Amino acid sequence: MNKKQIAIFIKQRRKQLSITQEEVSLLSGISTRKLSDIETANSSTTIDILNKVCDTLGCEINIQIKGIK
Repeated sequence: MNKKQIAIFIKQRRKQLSITQEEVSLLSGISTRKLSDIETANSSTTIDILNKVCDTLGCEINIQIKGIK
């Protein structure tokens, strides 16, 4: 997944759960501005921050070797 795909996934998942950026920010402990940047692929972020957002949204990050499913 590239940064844009992650951004789209995070935003779609948040909307699927019908929660606002402000709610995700409060629950995950990150700023609304940072979440907005993640959802628009406008900035780099750390794995720790991405994990906080994913945990709040009920999803997780998985790493796999290319070509192996």
